[in-house]
Amino acid sequence: MSGAGRYAPSPSGDLHLGNLRTALLAWLFARSTGRDVVLRVEDLDRVRPGAEQRQLADLAALGLDWDGPLVHQSERLQVYAEAVRRLDTEGLVYECFCSRREIREAPSAPHAPPGAYPGTCRDLRPDQVAARRRSRPPALRLRAGVDHLTVHDTLHGDVTGDVDDLVLVRNDGVPAYNLAVVVDDAASGIDQVVRGGDLLSSAPRQAYLATVLGLSPPTYVHVPLAVNADGQRLSKRDGAVTVADLAARGVGADEVRDLITASLGLPARPPRDLLAAFDPAALPRGPWIVAG
Repeated sequence: MSGAGRYAPSPSGDLHLGNLRTALLAWLFARSTGRDVVLRVEDLDRVRPGAEQRQLADLAALGLDWDGPLVHQSERLQVYAEAVRRLDTEGLVYECFCSRREIREAPSAPHAPPGAYPGTCRDLRPDQVAARRRSRPPALRLRAGVDHLTVHDTLHGDVTGDVDDLVLVRNDGVPAYNLAVVVDDAASGIDQVVRGGDLLSSAPRQAYLATVLGLSPPTYVHVPLAVNADGQRLSKRDGAVTVADLAARGVGADEVRDLITASLGLPARPPRDLLAAFDPAALPRGPWIVAG
């Protein structure tokens, strides 16, 4: 099997147990299928000083490695701009002046899901665009040609999700998440995307954008999240949930690794020694409840 899998953290803070669990799963899925592992730093948004270095150290402490150099999204702005130019030459990009509040409060199109962009700016006349530019910088949106798409997920089967006119470039000029990950996955030869289940709803949008750009969508694997006792997504508020927090309590990196592997029904071994026992069909399908 050629191709690659990936793990793509955002350096906005330390990785918690749920992030590390997803990282281990991404590594296991890739390595067990003969794929490379790409580590991508998604640093287009908030970046905290030192966070990237701590994240890399935590991944290494668990025994995870990767192939090739780190990929930083902040170094790829011209690549994203070129993708938008290609779409624009095909008439698939338009300017949008709507605020989040205006989108939230706008009447939805018939049969559109809650939160979907209603197309307010899709067909503005040139004079209307010019007038609105004077009061607010525009975001750039994709002029989608479908309203839903079905993708296949290794754990969830066929999943049909909504596709709207997703943002390509934010109104501050920063490339949007959906555009960057689609372009980067293709550029790095990533054909397997393993990530948290909270991102499952974005897969149809991203797969559609990939096809519009002439790219092949990857295989998707959306894994269960780590949650607190109340069933909410795990966060720093839930106590000792990072490697540093646990180290302060006398819990070493190997013990953290073993805690994560136990949550997956796997033996207490380094990642390399788990490959022979790794069976995606045997993975727990529900969330991992992490005690505080």
